[in-house]
Amino acid sequence: MSHTEPVHLAWRRHAPPRRFWIAFSLGLYGWLLFLHVLAAFSIVATVVVFSALALGLTTDARVLTVSSVLWGIGGLGTLVFGVWLALYVSGYHIYDGWIVAALVLWAIATGLGQRAEREYREALSRGEGTADPRAARSAALFHWLRSIVVLALLVVMIYKPGA
Repeated sequence: MSHTEPVHLAWRRHAPPRRFWIAFSLGLYGWLLFLHVLAAFSIVATVVVFSALALGLTTDARVLTVSSVLWGIGGLGTLVFGVWLALYVSGYHIYDGWIVAALVLWAIATGLGQRAEREYREALSRGEGTADPRAARSAALFHWLRSIVVLALLVVMIYKPGA
């Protein structure tokens, strides 16, 4: 503390920065939106990680496990926080066209992802460090279809057609 600084202001030098307090002032809407978008990043990360399998860059089953965990977290998070946002925000209704479209796309992407994962598990079950080419091609097809659906889902969520 300098000699010219009043004692009652000395605490400011040791106080947490203002940006720390912003996290507490987001409010419920801010937190719901943050968690929804964070979960969406997890879904996109799933597509990226799964692409390593689809492109044949790895045959490690642990990559498939990481991808499955990311989808579980992201899928559940986007669904829960997205529906919560739709119910919380007064301008939105759960039956709005873009929300229904997002829910349908989410369900389609989940189904395609489950099919791709099942195919990859079958392809990698040989245990020789290589994947069965036929099963891997089938799994890659389902993965790329899911990637297109996830892209469509992101477009719907960003542009909210009809809202």
